[in-house]
Amino acid sequence: MEISLIFEMVLAAIFGAVLYTIIGIAPGTDETAVLAPVTLILVLAGMEPIVLLSFFMSAIIAKKLSDSIPVAIAGIPGGVMSAPMVEHAMVLKKHGLADVSIRKMASGSVIGTIISVPLSLILANLLIPLGDLLSAYSSQIFFGGAIFLALMSKNRWLALVSIVPFALLIQGLRHLYWGVGAVPEDVTVFTSFFLGITIGPIILRLFELLNRELRSKIPRREKNLIILKRQEPIKGFPNPFKILDKKEVLSSSGSSVLGIITFFMSPVGMTIFLGETFTSRIKDPIKRASRAISSMDGVTNAAYIAGILIPLIAIGTPLSPTALGPGMALFNAPPVFNEDHNLHHLLSMNEFVIATVIGAVIAICLTYFITMKYAQQICSFVFKYIPHEALLGVFFGLVLMLAYMDAGVINIFGVLLIGLVAGILHRWGVNYGVQFMILYAAPWMVGHLVF
Repeated sequence: MEISLIFEMVLAAIFGAVLYTIIGIAPGTDETAVLAPVTLILVLAGMEPIVLLSFFMSAIIAKKLSDSIPVAIAGIPGGVMSAPMVEHAMVLKKHGLADVSIRKMASGSVIGTIISVPLSLILANLLIPLGDLLSAYSSQIFFGGAIFLALMSKNRWLALVSIVPFALLIQGLRHLYWGVGAVPEDVTVFTSFFLGITIGPIILRLFELLNRELRSKIPRREKNLIILKRQEPIKGFPNPFKILDKKEVLSSSGSSVLGIITFFMSPVGMTIFLGETFTSRIKDPIKRASRAISSMDGVTNAAYIAGILIPLIAIGTPLSPTALGPGMALFNAPPVFNEDHNLHHLLSMNEFVIATVIGAVIAICLTYFITMKYAQQICSFVFKYIPHEALLGVFFGLVLMLAYMDAGVINIFGVLLIGLVAGILHRWGVNYGVQFMILYAAPWMVGHLVF
């Protein structure tokens, strides 16, 4: 491998780590909403596949490391995956242990990364012989996955009932575009629909702001309500195995392994389930909270890394909620990538290993160190100068631009419709995993189940 290519991979990984360390600290920045559009832009810009993978792995690890900071300090989740940890983090904050909370979560995240990278690569290699079979039945698997994830949702019956109507909406818009000549009949609009689902809650909120009655009910908050107490700094490079006690290391490791094995399931669901399972018998609230947040952060990183690497290496189609969400552009981003031409087909096993290791090492060295040493200062800067509305506005603008590129002006309104429905379903308890599975299975479902 050329030195110049390795240099590009390192630079891309540094860029991903720095960017998503900052974004991860910003409150309310959903993982899919902030990772998917940027990754898609880089794909369409022609970035080398191996460089792209280094960037993505670094970005996703950095995001999962840094989004624990606002949880620990202010009780505000940096993303969807950090939301289950708020309750436990607030227990530690109540006892004056916000700095301990940050260290426990970040250390659990690092352990999850260290375990998940080699195990994910090994499991993916073992599943390669089954890759063609899994790919051939991908639509049926997606349909089954939609049902399975719907049953795991907090409003399972609503999620189940919504599967076919949402598929009809997606396919109906595609047939409308073909009928009016917005796109040729051999082109399936996918990327902008995917992004419409991603920012569905944002679109729903924007529509609500147009309603005077709903707008008047939105609570108004005074400025400077978040109080950040000065925490004691860490000397030298932090060691996660010393920051966590032996039981916390074991629970973080065990939950990470289970997160890898269940890569095809909802990461949020597994995070909550495993976090509560490993702490259900602990009576002391501080010990229970510490064990829970370290275990949960281990699961989130492991599930995200495995959910990307295993489908990429072994299958070539996004058979996991993570691949269907933040990592979709690595599988399907016309005209650059499609089901028959993506990272699965372009990279060798050695290239997957090199890109993943470079991205993971740089993210840990940069983000973990910065998180542990300067969490308070960074969090204060982001809360003061970078409103999360500005970040979400940038991503919303990118989605509208890509919608226009996909199928013209009509698709802007189509994406708004998709996003509005997706946002309502998400608010009612139909999670992203179900909706993305429906998006992928929609052609097969409408063709085989409805007509």
